Amino acid sequence: MVRSPFADDPGPASDVFITLGALAEERGTDSAGLALLGGWPGLGGCPAPGGPESGGGVAVGSRVVKGLGRFSAIWRPEFLPELDRAPVVLGHTRWATQGSPAEADNASPMVVPGTAAAGGPSAGVVATHNGDVDAAGLRSRFALPPASGTTDSEPIFQLLAGRDGTSGVTGVLEALVGRAALVWVHRDRPTEVHLARAALSPLTVAVDTEQNIYWASNPRWFREAERHTRVEFATVVMLREGTYLKVGMERRPGRRDLPEVLATATFQPTARDTDMDPRVWTGFTSADEECDRAGLRHRVAERLGGTDGLLSVA
Repeated sequence: MVRSPFADDPGPASDVFITLGALAEERGTDSAGLALLGGWPGLGGCPAPGGPESGGGVAVGSRVVKGLGRFSAIWRPEFLPELDRAPVVLGHTRWATQGSPAEADNASPMVVPGTAAAGGPSAGVVATHNGDVDAAGLRSRFALPPASGTTDSEPIFQLLAGRDGTSGVTGVLEALVGRAALVWVHRDRPTEVHLARAALSPLTVAVDTEQNIYWASNPRWFREAERHTRVEFATVVMLREGTYLKVGMERRPGRRDLPEVLATATFQPTARDTDMDPRVWTGFTSADEECDRAGLRHRVAERLGGTDGLLSVA
């Protein structure tokens, strides 16, 4: 969520965030987490409850909490005051495809340092990934530092941490082979959020009548949230494959910052021939799944014979 400064009461938007976290459990219960970002009072370097052994973490101007199991087991009511103050919030539930779910470094939101190898100096990113990509292919094509975990997500964000302009970002996104819906925030620009849907993994963006901006995998969750909270959504849009958005606060002299879309771009996503799996649309209604399938536009990479890992793209 990117929080609007125009809302008199932060509570309804916070309620939507918690509701989305609970609904997202249908797409993964191996681990879960949340990141409260923005550097507002109370967020600067706050340690996560439970310490490193519970999967908590520390980031400059942020609070990152994660651990094994369901989102509802990670969330605690004592986070509410900080949630209400945070201008940007990330949440994640994990169904482990690569990397042990028992290792805290494999859970999201991930705090990934910036590296010169990724394209330039960077304070790093806080990020989430839904999907499964060819991590070995990324590491063979780009000079990346050793990873702290064993997921396919980390090399993606090592690359994105050093990419600033739109062309640099879409260059990384076009290099991905596999399923990916991505959200990341640069730690030195915590009120700008980058969202991208590459191949298959769904991503939906919604805006409520108070101008709070949200994102989630499943459009149905926003209909559920509207029924169970005081929030009314003005727009709910499933992003097409190959869409990149940057949203955040636009600085306006003499006026309050306004959350809005700051940049957009399209790119050509690539999936493997094994990626078309009905589980991509877990929890979707038949109508939502049919609508999304009708708009798929990814290329398909087929693995050639032998062990060299080469791919032919159709």
